[in-house]
Amino acid sequence: MANPRILVVDDEQNAREALKVLLREEGFDVAEASDGEEALSVMSDFGPEAVLADVRMPKMDGLTLLRKAKEDGHDAAFVMMTAYGSIEAAVEAMRSGAEHYLVKPLDMAAVRVVVEKALEKRRLVRDAAALRERLRERHKFQNIVGESPELQAVFEVVKRAAPTKATVLILGESGTGKELIAQALHEESPRKDRPFIKVNCAALSETLLESELFGHEKGSFTGAVGRREGRFELADGGTLFLDEIGEISPALQIKLLRVLQQKEFERVGGTQTLKVDVRLVAATNKDLAGEVKAGHFREDLFYRLNVVAVTLPPLRKRKGDIPALVAHFVDKYASSYGKQVKGLAPGTLNALLAHDWPGNVRELENVVERAVVLATASELTADDLPATLRGPRPREKSSGGLIPGATMYEIEREAILRTLEMVNGSTTRAAEILGISVRKIQYRLKEYGGQAPREGAPEAEEEPSATRAPRP
Repeated sequence: MANPRILVVDDEQNAREALKVLLREEGFDVAEASDGEEALSVMSDFGPEAVLADVRMPKMDGLTLLRKAKEDGHDAAFVMMTAYGSIEAAVEAMRSGAEHYLVKPLDMAAVRVVVEKALEKRRLVRDAAALRERLRERHKFQNIVGESPELQAVFEVVKRAAPTKATVLILGESGTGKELIAQALHEESPRKDRPFIKVNCAALSETLLESELFGHEKGSFTGAVGRREGRFELADGGTLFLDEIGEISPALQIKLLRVLQQKEFERVGGTQTLKVDVRLVAATNKDLAGEVKAGHFREDLFYRLNVVAVTLPPLRKRKGDIPALVAHFVDKYASSYGKQVKGLAPGTLNALLAHDWPGNVRELENVVERAVVLATASELTADDLPATLRGPRPREKSSGGLIPGATMYEIEREAILRTLEMVNGSTTRAAEILGISVRKIQYRLKEYGGQAPREGAPEAEEEPSATRAPRP
């Protein structure tokens, strides 16, 4: 493995030489520059993993070097050095993206510790970015993010049903992602290169919906100034997604049943029978079986729609997916709004887990988008959340650890939540780092979203792990 590369930038030659000797003795590859302009040129060729830069230098000072390096896309960890130690300079350096701040004359032992910490943080950031890319393939299914067993079971049904022509009925509360599942069914099917047409049945009156679905002939009703093709015709060879199917009228239910049974229909006001090859996917947040019993929905149509049923669990029943969802939405909206938001501050995830999310994933996405827009730092805090979501702050020392006297439950919760924040919500990676099972982390996340466990509450069953040391 190659030695870590360090760039020393200082206009004082003796100081550069001393640092170069020290760092080489510690096993680093070292390059040097006498000012910021020279340093930028060296960085392009040398590709340092860390930069030790003096703040006060001719031509280009250290803070300007730091900002320009970041603008040019260099990801080296910066440690700033100065003989003019002050709170103002320290704050400015950290705001500009420096990892650490050292005051001259330098303590060489401190230099070693600071450089190692800076390199370790850089490695963690790179590992998290690489892990995020891998997770996109492993746990993201057509923009649906989640690792929970409940959602993985849904993915399995989608993968099996997608290659067929079977009608699929997607059930679930509003905001659970029913349209995304419909899109995934289409994209995973042989029809993926044909149209994917969607209609919200609740957004149109009966007359307009009939025309929207089946088309109409010129003069068939007031305002019909010409022939118009319906969504069934437009979706020929592809997929038609009917959202809120439980809202259609009895008359339209009969016409829809005919299309499903005979694959044919007539436009409104027309006499020509049209045949289409359409794969139908329907969705509703209603209990259609209950609607059938109440006489509000045709039983025969229900059975035609319910060939393959997919039920999406509400977010409150899969809170283990919240860390990964939050990481996904932070990435999405930080990029969209040009914000330098990288993750969550301590305590923020606790507040998100404690909420029941009646609006499900859509509500969570809106909350994260709002938080990113309002954020003033690189991490989202509880203050960035709506007031209704702000829970009690964790008891912490100024150094970030739990205060003495914390229970083992509190310590375990802190370890799990902070590790999840570090790995962008991946319960798989967090389990590997902590040496516990994914099942236990999922169990704990559900627990953290509700009440504290009562005395003697059963633990989640552990799974064997090659990375976990045996308990004494």
